[in-house]
Amino acid sequence: MPAGIPEPQPPPPEGRHRPDDRYPAQDVPDLPRVTLWRLRRNPLRRRTDLLQAWLSLGLFLTALAAAPTAMFLVGDAAYGHYRETADAQARTRRPTTAVLLHPAPRHPEPGSPEAKRTRYPVEVRFTGPDGRPRTARTDVTPGLPAGTAIDIWSDPDGRLTAPPLTTDEIRSRTMGWAILAFLTPPALAAALYATTSLTLHHRNLRAWDRAWRGTSGTGVQR
Repeated sequence: MPAGIPEPQPPPPEGRHRPDDRYPAQDVPDLPRVTLWRLRRNPLRRRTDLLQAWLSLGLFLTALAAAPTAMFLVGDAAYGHYRETADAQARTRRPTTAVLLHPAPRHPEPGSPEAKRTRYPVEVRFTGPDGRPRTARTDVTPGLPAGTAIDIWSDPDGRLTAPPLTTDEIRSRTMGWAILAFLTPPALAAALYATTSLTLHHRNLRAWDRAWRGTSGTGVQR
């Protein structure tokens, strides 16, 4: 005869779960208790566990304080450097006009976004700072015919050069250095923590091995 329907059971108390009737209810571990177990007193905690916990906390606080400080200091230094560089370039470089001696090659896809970004080296003629004609090669947009006048920049020696740094270029380079400086302290802290944790892990394995060898030799003799 089949067994009767069992009576309904009350729900498990809050904080407990029962995944299966075959297993007893177990406490659900708290996330802070799991993550900070090295700082709590318990009989299984080793000195290396406590050292690792304090090391991780110290490195975290150090990286938290050092990251914005490094970003500000490096960003300020980078901005000053690039601002001085741009001012020096503006004093020593001058704009002039050059004429293409040969037609620039045509791009295979005229009007495409790639064609707008592509530049071809072409020989040009321009007048140097000493008033004498000079020739050089510079990058120009595709499809320009020979004799086209283009704007170029030259240094005091008459060599073609890039224009002085613009405000956007200064800002972009400064931001790059500032972001790199901001990420450096956390990266160094993570690398130091990983190295120390690996060293402590190997130390714990060696200690466990010594303890195991000590206990394996003390058996009950019959």
